[in-house]
Amino acid sequence: MANISFAMISLVGVGLLLLFLVTWLLQYLWNITMPQVFNLKEITYWQAFRILLIAAILFGGPSIALG
Repeated sequence: MANISFAMISLVGVGLLLLFLVTWLLQYLWNITMPQVFNLKEITYWQAFRILLIAAILFGGPSIALG
């Protein structure tokens, strides 16, 4: 039983770490590309997180099985 709990905690930890890294990568790539190419402002970490959230909602599809 303890192994399952440790495995679940480890999986959640790795998932959160991956989320933080992907958010940072989006912010970094945006800030080195978009201001120069499209004359847009640089974004903060939390703005990058919100962009990822919106993309997940728009392109992720329904997460509830309907049938």
